[in-house]
Formats: sequence, C-alpha cells, structure tokens
Amino acid sequence: MIFSLIKLTYTMNSNYLLSIFFLIFLSCATVSEQLPNSPEDYQVIPKPQSLKMQNGQFEIDKNTKISGSEQLVNEGVYLAEEISLVSGLSLGFDVDQSGDILLKLDPSIADEEGYSLSVETDKITITGKSPKGVFYGIQTLRQLLPPGINSTLKDQNIKVPAVTIVDAPRYTYRGMHLDVARHFFPVSFVKRYIDLLALHKMNTFHWHLTEDQGWRIEIKQYPKLTEVGAWRNGTIVGHYPGTGNDNKRYGGFYTQDDIREVVDYAAKRHITVIPEIELPGHSSAAIAAYPYLSCFPEERTGVPNDMMSEASKKAQADGQPKIVQESWGVYKDVYCVGKEETFTFIENVLDEVVELFPSTYIHIGGDECPKDYWERSPESQTRKAELRLADEHELQSYFIKRVEKYLNSKGKQIIGWDEILEGGLAPNATVMSWRGNTGGVAAATAGHKVVMSPNSHCYFDHYQSEDTENEPLAIGGFLPVEKVYSFDPVPAELADENRQYILGGQANLWTEYIDTEKQAEYMLLPRMTALSEALWTSKEQKDYEDFKGRLTSFRSRYDAMNLNYAKHVFEDN
Repeated sequence: MIFSLIKLTYTMNSNYLLSIFFLIFLSCATVSEQLPNSPEDYQVIPKPQSLKMQNGQFEIDKNTKISGSEQLVNEGVYLAEEISLVSGLSLGFDVDQSGDILLKLDPSIADEEGYSLSVETDKITITGKSPKGVFYGIQTLRQLLPPGINSTLKDQNIKVPAVTIVDAPRYTYRGMHLDVARHFFPVSFVKRYIDLLALHKMNTFHWHLTEDQGWRIEIKQYPKLTEVGAWRNGTIVGHYPGTGNDNKRYGGFYTQDDIREVVDYAAKRHITVIPEIELPGHSSAAIAAYPYLSCFPEERTGVPNDMMSEASKKAQADGQPKIVQESWGVYKDVYCVGKEETFTFIENVLDEVVELFPSTYIHIGGDECPKDYWERSPESQTRKAELRLADEHELQSYFIKRVEKYLNSKGKQIIGWDEILEGGLAPNATVMSWRGNTGGVAAATAGHKVVMSPNSHCYFDHYQSEDTENEPLAIGGFLPVEKVYSFDPVPAELADENRQYILGGQANLWTEYIDTEKQAEYMLLPRMTALSEALWTSKEQKDYEDFKGRLTSFRSRYDAMNLNYAKHVFEDN
C-alpha cells in the first residue's frame, strides 16, 4: 500500500515537473523570438520620418506568401523578384488579402508618396496612399533584408527585424541626370542606373540625349541625326583643350524601341523619364547632320587648338564643312533663329519625342548659347527687327517661348537651365537652376516652379578628393559627400511666401571625362546616397555623423551589387 502511494506520488510529480518544464521551454522560445534587435539592423537611407524598433523578427521562407490588391501587381511581383535575388526562394504574388507579406492602399495617408511599414513576427504589412508609396515601402524593406541582395546568397531563409515605420518625402522632385551625349551608355547600364535611383527613392531620371558631341535618339523623319550626328570621328585626349586626338570613331544611339523599353522599365519603378533635347545651343551634332540649321552652313566646324581628327580634316578638305564636335566646351554654331526651317525641324523632332515620353516635362536645355552667329546673320537680325527686340538675349527668349508654346499645344511643359531667364522667361516654364541659387531665386520670386541643381552641390562630375593626381580625370572642382549631404534646395535668401515654388533638387552626371560604366558608378556613389537623404529627409532630422554611420552599413549593398564607388568618406572614419 505504501509502495503504491509512493509510486502514485512519483508519477504525479514527474508529470507535473514535465509540464512545468514544457511550459518553461515554450516561454523561453517565445522570449527568444521576441528578443530586442540591434540598432545596426535598421540602417535605412534615406532616414525615415519615424522608425520604431520592435522586438523579434519575421522569417521569410519557402512558405511565405505575398499578396495584395490588383492595383499592386507590379509592386508585388517586384518584391517577389527582389526577395528571390536575396534568398533563391521562388515566391509569387497573389491578388488577395491572405499573405504573410501584405501590400495595401490607404487613401487616408496624407502624402501621395507616403507609406507605412509594419514588420511583426508573424506578418509584414506595407501600406501606401498610392502604388508609388507602396513601392517606397518595399525599398525600405529591401534595406532591412541582408546586404547580400543581388549577390550569391541562395536558398536561405531571411530574417527581417520587427519595426514600425511611417514615412514620406520632403520634396516631390528628387532627380538624377545622366549625360549620354558626350559618352554613350548602353540600355543595360541605363537600366542599372534607374535601379540605383529606385533603391534611393528617387523619382525622376533626366536623360540628356543631344549635344555638340553626339545625338543619341532616333528620329525617323530625320535619319541623318543618327546616321551622322550620333558619331564623331575622334575625341580629344586629356583635359580640355587636349594634348591630341585619339582618331577613333565613337558614338551610338537609342532606337525608338530602346527608348520605349527604358521608359517602361522606369515607370515600373515609379520613375519619370524627362528627355533633354538641347536648343538653341549645344547643337553641333544636329547641324553636322543637317547643315541648313546653321546660320552659316558653309562655314567649317572648328575644334579648339586644332585638335581635330584626321578623318574630319579630310572630310572638310573634301567639301564637308560641318562635323560632330570632337572637343568639349561651348560653341558658336547654334540653331539659326532667323530661319523658319529651324523651327520646322525642331517641331518635327519634338513631335516624335512627345510620343515616346509620357512625362509632363520636356527639357529643352537653353543654356550656354553664344549669340555671335545671330549677331552677324542677316536672317536673325531681320527677325530681331521685325519682333522689335532689344538684343540677342530677347531673341533667345523668343526662341524658347516659341518652343514652349508648341509643346504646350501638345500637352507638355518645358523645363530649362536657368539661362532661359535671360531676355524674359517663357510664361509656363520651370527653371532648373545650375549656376548657384540666383536663377532659382529669381524664378521662384516671379512665381515659376524651380528645381535646384547648383553646381556647388550637385555636379557629380567634380572631383571627390583634393588629391586630384590620384583620382580619375575630371572636369574640375571638389565635391565631397559631406557637402552633397548639406544641400538644401530651398535657398536661405528666398522669401517664405515663394518657397512653395521649389519642387526639389537634382544632381547631374556630365560625362566629358566619364567614358566607362565603372567610372560613372565611381563618380555617382556614394554622393547619390547622400543626395537621396538631402531630398527625402526633413531638415530637422538630418545629421551627417548619423548618416555616415548608416552609410558604412549601406556600403555592403554596393559591394553585394558589384558597384564601383569612391572610398574617401569611409577612409575618414
């Protein structure tokens, strides 16, 4: 009897102890799942408006499902592809609301580009006012994933730190420019460039397509623009004015199908492509193709310091006076304002351009247009007299206003460099201010929209180190990451009531001395990363030392994506 009681007591105690042990095990497992994350897990650029770290992690595995409304198929497929690049997991997107990763639209969100991101241990929810906002939430989620994105990480479950983020940009225009006219870059690189813009939550790609040194867009009505204008017979060697000419035929262009492909690719990443068709200056390539566009078709194109290629010298000797320019700089041979044929040509070109680009804006350049040829051109002087214009600056204003009126009739708006202010600004024009803040302040004060792009902070063709002997050849200047980060598109001298006209900012990558994709990446990064935060994050939240800490982590993404980038800012740490 006593033995039986002892046995029963032992059994009860054992069961009790096992139950207690099991409960403790479950409790420990739960605590383990809910352990705090490290601040190092949240190195997001640009810095969000609000980021609250939470305990625990969400694990993405082969059973994870991404879902959302039909309006978000593009974003859902994009996210699935990005996760696959990290992990090798083949995730899809379903049009329903049952996913572990749920994409949602919420019209109550104030900002059109605003979003919220909630990562919990059992689900991830990205909510935006628009698909664009959802896309930016995805970009933030990408940065919470391991930096192995686009690398060789395969077949791994991915842990995402729990967090609550509410975010929206400071400025509506956040742009990057790429000059493909001085040096040509293939569609594959242009797409890669756009991917970098997307990662940084940029929303505008300014594509500089025509120049003195090359015409890069197919215009079917004018085939010589690409047959002749897209190719130069040589390029100067070294820094302007050069030590010689390489005598290598150089060029390339985008077919209209190429253009459509790029525009569509960008649109899926919520990036607007703004084409630039330079006028009335920087037009040597078009004039080489169609000399009648010059005020003086029989006058020879000159190359500074006689650095012309042998092929071009021979062509001129054989009676072909106009060539595609082989050096850098500014040239006097511009579209002739006195000829009606000039405007017929421009309107026909723009007809094809507006069909290719759905953007509201067409960039018409308007910068660095010498007036020498107009001053001695009988047709141009007649035009000036008939219009009762005071000088050639007003003649240029007439040119710009006439082009604006035509584009307005096509449902488009013009944007141009700040020289379009000279002689009187076109009625509906937006100004891109590059020569410091003066032009932007003048335009905003007059009630015109402005994109700030001052060469002091936004010209990425400038050197990144003062030790120029150990840097790739550049045009000059010195623009370190810290100065880019300090960029504020709203000039301090602008009156409060006019600050509403500042749309945002843009940096420019001019390519006179950038002839390879790797060099373009080097000049771009990490300065574009600094710019992204300058344009997205509120002025009060910006902190350069904090940014540098996050940039050090962000650098691992450059490495994973096999990007070439400048190391100076990291060496300063």
